[in-house]
Amino acid sequence: MVSGKRILLIVAGGIAAYKTLDLIRRLRERGAAVTPVMTQAAERFVTPLSVSALAGEAVHRDLFDLTREAEMGHIQLSRSADLVVVAPATANLMAKMAGGLADDLASTLLLATDTPVLLAPAMNVRMWTHPATRRNLGVLQSDGIRVVGPNEGDMACGEYGPGRMAEVPEILSAIEAALGAGPLAGRRIVVTSGPTHEPIDPVRYIANRSSGAQGTALARALATLGAEVVFVTGPAAVPPPQGVEIVRVETAREMLAAVEAALPADAAVCAAAVADWHVANAADQKMKKDGSGRAPVLDFAENPDILARIARRAEDRPRLVVGFAAETHDVVAHAEAKRARKGCDWIVANDVSPATGIMGGAENEVTLITGSGAEAWPRLSKDEVAQRLARRIAEALA
Repeated sequence: MVSGKRILLIVAGGIAAYKTLDLIRRLRERGAAVTPVMTQAAERFVTPLSVSALAGEAVHRDLFDLTREAEMGHIQLSRSADLVVVAPATANLMAKMAGGLADDLASTLLLATDTPVLLAPAMNVRMWTHPATRRNLGVLQSDGIRVVGPNEGDMACGEYGPGRMAEVPEILSAIEAALGAGPLAGRRIVVTSGPTHEPIDPVRYIANRSSGAQGTALARALATLGAEVVFVTGPAAVPPPQGVEIVRVETAREMLAAVEAALPADAAVCAAAVADWHVANAADQKMKKDGSGRAPVLDFAENPDILARIARRAEDRPRLVVGFAAETHDVVAHAEAKRARKGCDWIVANDVSPATGIMGGAENEVTLITGSGAEAWPRLSKDEVAQRLARRIAEALA
């Protein structure tokens, strides 16, 4: 809970600043005290009067306020808070933070504080994906700064992609988690993600088209709700989430061993696209053509069924076991049969036919299969699917 906590809220300049007004209102409703700080650019988007009225406190705007600075007010501001929240966090402010710059009140507060910091980035998609922003993000996260979002979607500039500030309920959940009060605080959850690579020889392998995006988004969403996440990932095309324990594997057998080593856990979510087969006669050296025109004969052996093995454990079975079913036809029927066959509690089913663009894409359209039936969700970004599923998991474990 945030009741009784003091939040130092830094509002940087971006169109997403309008969401910050609602964030202040909801924090106050929950009993938190909000001390607002605005950059000069932020005042172009929302007025200090609006922010002050909702927060119930004066807005801090000037580093060189002689009355407050006589008492080193910028240091006291940052150190009297339980959490510093930057929403929106612009590319410019993140760059200042990563470089240790302090040329205005907001950046000076962030450099002078030893209080935990949570960023809610918001910017144009090209700015978010720019190598400089990615480097800065990595520096900040390695410094222990928490990040919520951004999400994918339409932007004020007319473009589409990642860069939209997280929605207010997501930021509230991240604040609760940062304060040790998230709905999944104290819960340990194992998440598998990505494809597996099954060797043919030292340079060739069998794989699939999974990018690992959905599993990564889910691990991030669970961590945002306060869970301790063990993220077991195959060779994914997307970077792993921050703030989780990362275990990297390549083969299905390595993934099973990593998952079993991570138990006991409150929940296991098997989102990885695990290969059903591996090459039993994989070569120790690179295979060479012999000039005969004949292809080598590969003998296949079945891989372990990770989902079934975890769901049917006798002693330390997680309380909730969730599987994924990537199908190309009869999606719900196949998923319901899979849930019964594997013994898991839930199945998240989707249609990965090439025409859907889901495998390797930015969106997903799933049906949640539980003991109560099938629940079709609308087509959403993978981040939104992850957040919705994470909330359902939190409810189930409550």
